[in-house]
Amino acid sequence: MSIKLFHKLVSIDEALRNVMSKIVLQPRGIEEVELSNALHRVLAVDVYAPIDHPPFDRSEVDGYAVKSINVANATELNPATLSIEGFIRPGDHGNEYTCEKGAVKISTGAIVPRDCDAVVMEEYVERENSLVKIFRSVAPGENISTCGSDVSSGDFLLSKGTLLRHEHIALLAGLGLRKIPVYTRPRATVYSTGNEVVEPGENLQLGKIYDVNGFLITAFLREHGVDAVYRGILPDEYRLIKERITNDLREYDMVFTSGGTSAGETDLIYRVFEDIGEIVVHGLKTKPGKPTVIAVSNGKLLFGLPGFPLSCYMILVRLVKPIVFKLTGARPVEEKINVKIPFKIRKGIGKTWLIPSVVVETPSGLTAYPVSLSSGSIYAITFSDGFVELSEELDVVEANSIVPFYAFNERYRTRKLIIIGSNDPLLENLLVKTGLIYVSRILNTGSMGGWLAVSRGEADIAPTHLLDPETGIYNVTYLDKYGLRNKAILVRGYDRLIGFIVRKGNPKNIRNFEDFLREDVRIVNRPRGSGIRVLVDLNLKKIVEKKGLSWNKIHEIIKGYTYEVKTHTAVAVAVKQGKADVGVASGYVAELFELDFIPIGWEEYDFLIPLDKLNKAEVQAFIEAIKSLEINDFKFKKYYRIPANAGLPKENH
Repeated sequence: MSIKLFHKLVSIDEALRNVMSKIVLQPRGIEEVELSNALHRVLAVDVYAPIDHPPFDRSEVDGYAVKSINVANATELNPATLSIEGFIRPGDHGNEYTCEKGAVKISTGAIVPRDCDAVVMEEYVERENSLVKIFRSVAPGENISTCGSDVSSGDFLLSKGTLLRHEHIALLAGLGLRKIPVYTRPRATVYSTGNEVVEPGENLQLGKIYDVNGFLITAFLREHGVDAVYRGILPDEYRLIKERITNDLREYDMVFTSGGTSAGETDLIYRVFEDIGEIVVHGLKTKPGKPTVIAVSNGKLLFGLPGFPLSCYMILVRLVKPIVFKLTGARPVEEKINVKIPFKIRKGIGKTWLIPSVVVETPSGLTAYPVSLSSGSIYAITFSDGFVELSEELDVVEANSIVPFYAFNERYRTRKLIIIGSNDPLLENLLVKTGLIYVSRILNTGSMGGWLAVSRGEADIAPTHLLDPETGIYNVTYLDKYGLRNKAILVRGYDRLIGFIVRKGNPKNIRNFEDFLREDVRIVNRPRGSGIRVLVDLNLKKIVEKKGLSWNKIHEIIKGYTYEVKTHTAVAVAVKQGKADVGVASGYVAELFELDFIPIGWEEYDFLIPLDKLNKAEVQAFIEAIKSLEINDFKFKKYYRIPANAGLPKENH
C-alpha cells in the first residue's frame, strides 16, 4: 500500500470554513425532556420565571412570628409577654392566625401570617403555657424571606442556547418546571485506533499504552451536549475500520476516531474516510495537531483526531468545539482571552503553535507561562489551564507580547460585565437583545448599593436614578457625596415614567402619596438605598411633617411600609396578588401585569462607570448599545424616552 501525502495544510479557521461549506451545521430539532434527564442538554427557548420564589412570605428560622412594634422594647430584663395564637408548620395554610395582639409559633420554612412582619428566634423566647416571653426586639422583616425576594414572576432566568448544568436544573426545579424544551442531541460514536492501544484495566505489556483519547473525546462530547458512545479500540485493519464506520454512519451523525491520521503506511483513517466520503481537511498548519482529518459523508461528519492526548485535547477545544456548538444549538461562547507571554519564544514562520500554559494573575494583568510538556502528555490536560496560540505569521514572539489564550475550562473567563445597582426592565431587555446578558452578572442592590460597589471597585456599571432632594438634580451631585469625582463618570441613560401601581379599576381610589397614610391602604415598598425608595421617602416626609407626625413612626403610620421587594416586577406581583393595594414602579410593569398606572413623573436613569473600567470591551459595548438604543416595543415606548445625549458623559452640575 502506497503512502498518501497530506493534502494542502490549512489553518484552524480555514478548516472550520471548509466544514461549513460542505454541511449545514444546525440542531436536528426540538424535543421536551424531563428535568431529571436534562443534564448537558441545550435549552431551545428563553426561560422566564413562571412563579415567585419563595412563593409566599416564609420564616427563615424556628421561632415566633410577631408584629415588630409589639416587641419594640423587649429586653432580657424587661421581656414582652404575648399570647400564643397558634402554631404554623411547613405546608400549613397559616392565614387563620394573626399577630395583632399576640405571637404565632412558627417553624423554619412555614408561611408567615399577613399581619406579622418579623420572626423572633426560638433562642430568645421562653414559653409559659399559652404565653411566650420575648427577650429581644426584632426589626421589620427580620428572619423573613418575602415572596419573590429571590426570584420574581416574569424574571429572565436562562437564555436559549444554555448548556444545562446541575445548578440550572436546580433553579428550574425550584420554580416548578417539570419538562423543558431542548434541542435534539446529535449522536456520535467514538473509537481509538492502533495495535499499541489497550483498554484501561488490562495488563500493560511492553510497547503498549492505555487508551486515553477514547474516554477523553467521549466525555468531552457528552459535556457539550452530544449523545456520544464510546465503542472501544479498533486495530490497524483497513477492512474492519471501514466496516465499523460505514455501519455507524447509518445511525449516527458523527464518527470520531483517534490516532492513525498521519501519512504513514499504518495510518489508515484518512484512507477509510476518503473511500466512504469526501475529505475536507487533511492536515492543519499547527504544532501539535497537524495530523487532523475531517470528512463528510451523506451529510454526516467524520473526525480523525491526533493520537497524542494533549494534541487531541487542544484540537477538540479549538476546532471541534465550535462545530459541536452549532450542531447542539449551544450559544457560541468567546473562548479566547488575551494574555501576556513573559519571555521571548522563537518559533519560525509557517505553523501555528499551540502551547499548553498556566495562567497567573499579575499586577499588569494575566500572564501565561508555557508548560514544557510534550503533546503526548496526559498530566498537562489537567495541569495546564489551557493553551496560548502563536500565529503562523510570527517568527519571534517577544517578551510581554499579547497573545490569544484558550482555556480548558471556564475558570479563566475574565471578561465579565458586572452590573450592580438599580433594577429596570428596559435595561434587562437591552442586555438580552444585544447578547450582553450572556457575559453579565446583574445584582439588583438599588442605586445606592451601586454607588458603593463602584467606590469599592466591585462594579463595572452601576445603574442609578438618585434624586438629590436639595438640588432636584438626578445622580450628578452624588459624585461628590460618594467621593467619586475624577474616579468615575456618569453616562447618560434614558428617562422612565414611574408612578403608582394599583389593581385594575383602582378600587381604593388611590391618587397620591397622601393616600398611603389611609387606614384602608396597604403599600409594597422598595428597599432602602433604591432610587424609588428615596423618592417615596422624600414625598412621604413632606406629608408627615405637614401633618405634624413623627417620621420615626412611619412604619406604624403606613401599613406595609416595611414590606420591601427588590424589583419593579415584584411590586406589580404584590399588587396583582392582593398583598398590597399600591406600590411605586415603572409604568411598564403595570401594563405587563394588566394593572392600572397613575403617573408620578419622569426620572433620569443613568449609568455610573469607574474610569479604570471605561476601556473594558464589555463596558464599551454597553455604552455603544445605549447610544444606539431604540425602543420598538410599544409597551416600552409609552413609559421610556431616549434623550439626544444617551450614551454620552453627563454634564457636571
